[in-house]
Amino acid sequence: MCGRFSLTGGLEAIRRLIEDLESATELAPRYNIAPTQGIAILINDGTRLVRLARWGLVPAWARDEGMGERLFNARAETLAEKPSFKAQFRAKRCLVFADGFYEWRKTPGSAKKTPYYIRLIARESFAFAGLWDLWTDRTDASRRLLSATIITTSPNELVAPIHDRMPVILPRETVWQWLAPGDTQLAALQNLLAPYPPEKMEAFPVSLAVNNPGNESPDCVAPLSS
Repeated sequence: MCGRFSLTGGLEAIRRLIEDLESATELAPRYNIAPTQGIAILINDGTRLVRLARWGLVPAWARDEGMGERLFNARAETLAEKPSFKAQFRAKRCLVFADGFYEWRKTPGSAKKTPYYIRLIARESFAFAGLWDLWTDRTDASRRLLSATIITTSPNELVAPIHDRMPVILPRETVWQWLAPGDTQLAALQNLLAPYPPEKMEAFPVSLAVNNPGNESPDCVAPLSS
């Protein structure tokens, strides 16, 4: 599962991942992004325009937008089977930009959980594999909602002691393959949805402040003092 993440560097940081990106809105530093909030995505429409979408997929066929509240993650293993995701897997793939994410580790013998912040050792922005859709309100056709979900997979050796799932981070050399239009290479796309190399990542415990999505400051990503 991926229920919180950060994107602190703005457009210039993600341009170091993909050149010539444009954005219609300013990307302010975000340290504690939660489901139903805005996320920066790049969809597979052939452009380089970064859009803001709501985190939590609302399929075009959904009766109301509330469906997105529970579809903020999609399991890589079942994308081609789940009604909520299979059409998007074929035709509506996207990148979700981030520079770190949070997972919570259970304390043995206790109900307490410790939040961990996980990022690349290089401290660079990266892209999660995602799916997107555009929903239109049946009662008001002028009201449309762009939304997205983050794909998760089994954990690598770094994340496994913390949580049993992790988001799919796409290596730089595969982002355009993921964004290719059409569905002629679904098997190849499925192969991209693998755990990221653990030797390129680091994880450390952070403050319980991140438990509250209303807390939005650099303190959320700061390592706990020893």
